[in-house]
Amino acid sequence: MTTPFEQAQQDVQTLSKKPGNDTLLKLYALYKQGSVGDVTGDRPGGFDFVGGAKYDAWAALKGMNAEEAQAEYAALVETLKARG
Repeated sequence: MTTPFEQAQQDVQTLSKKPGNDTLLKLYALYKQGSVGDVTGDRPGGFDFVGGAKYDAWAALKGMNAEEAQAEYAALVETLKARG
């Protein structure tokens, strides 16, 4: 049986339009928090702006438990699907 989190991971690949960068960062951060846990390692520096933004988005969720992150991820994907 597929969990809502796993289903959302599949559904996000089939969205009719690509979400904006802020939404993509939120999806990334929730996915990482829900699957890996708190951010680890050093923040990418220099000219790795995308890596830095991803790290910051993920770090902002520090302390959120996996179940909560997975539920929020699934709800966000459902919202994006409803928008078409």
